[in-house]
Amino acid sequence: MTRWEELLESGDDLLWEKLRRTEKNIVLYGMGNGADKILDVCAEKGIQVRGVFASDGFRTGKQFRGMTVESRREIFDRFGKENTVVLLAFASARPEVLELIRGVAAETELYVPDVPVAGNTLFDADFARTHREDLLRARDLLCDEESRRIFDLTVAAKLTGRAECLFQAVSDPAEAMRELVRPEEIRTALDLGAYTGDTVRELLNAGAKPEAVYAVEPDARTLRKLADYAEQEMRTTVIPLHAAAWNRRETLPFGAAGNRGSAVGEAVKKALPVEGIPMDEVLGDARVDYVKFDVEGAEREAIEGLSLHLARDLPTLLVSVYHRSEDLFALPLLLHERFDGYGHFFLRRFSGLPAWDLNLYVRR
Repeated sequence: MTRWEELLESGDDLLWEKLRRTEKNIVLYGMGNGADKILDVCAEKGIQVRGVFASDGFRTGKQFRGMTVESRREIFDRFGKENTVVLLAFASARPEVLELIRGVAAETELYVPDVPVAGNTLFDADFARTHREDLLRARDLLCDEESRRIFDLTVAAKLTGRAECLFQAVSDPAEAMRELVRPEEIRTALDLGAYTGDTVRELLNAGAKPEAVYAVEPDARTLRKLADYAEQEMRTTVIPLHAAAWNRRETLPFGAAGNRGSAVGEAVKKALPVEGIPMDEVLGDARVDYVKFDVEGAEREAIEGLSLHLARDLPTLLVSVYHRSEDLFALPLLLHERFDGYGHFFLRRFSGLPAWDLNLYVRR
């Protein structure tokens, strides 16, 4: 039995239950969208949050959700380190920021709540119990011990909120590129969620020599930077496309944040229209060797819109499986059930908090 199964059986060390029981003062570390989501979950579960603080160097004194933003020192002076529970409410992969978080964790009780990037379904104990068989079926697809290690630590982190699980659940990006992506095999690539071209650069720097890369990006502001990069890149032909990868032609509301948080969805603020297009239409008769799906919660629709090429070409896939709570099991099971030719599934996660940068690699 895995550690996370034991947690579900015993009911011990489950984050939201711990927060309901604690008599300590619960505070947020950080503001923004993640903090909003955590506060909403706490309100639904009857958990009182008594303060919010920012990292040293950030402006304090402003208001966030009816609370004055304080410094860490002010929070600890007010409540005492021994009487405080800190909930990390922002994301970072920067080493210096992760060290700051480690420093807070060394001083007081700290948790990393897992709230969905897309959708409203929370990955809590009830969710995991409901989908236990789905989780186990997805885990059974994984081909190596590193994949199963990452899977188990990630699920445990989602259930317990323990940062140490995520500090342990880190893979080697160079190994993933070399052994799983295998850039030397790529002749035509499809980059869904191309951002400014950073993942194209990574492929080329790792030795890929594709004849063409189709780079699809729904954010108009980001697309301008992508187009500039495409003009300057001399090692291959980068074809930028302003669209959202989707399962049918449809005009979609798009939350244009100008960053990696930009997303297609029905309930986004400041939504702008963007054309949703099946990638089978974009590629036409062209074959594809490699596809990256990082589309902020629209991975299922993007897969469905590329189903003809996936079935015919069986390209190597990199699929983000952290945007929606169900992605960790639903997307591997979808690919396994829909496309017979895929027999090798791997899971890797790269450094950062919370449980983001969790990638499924699929090969024929």
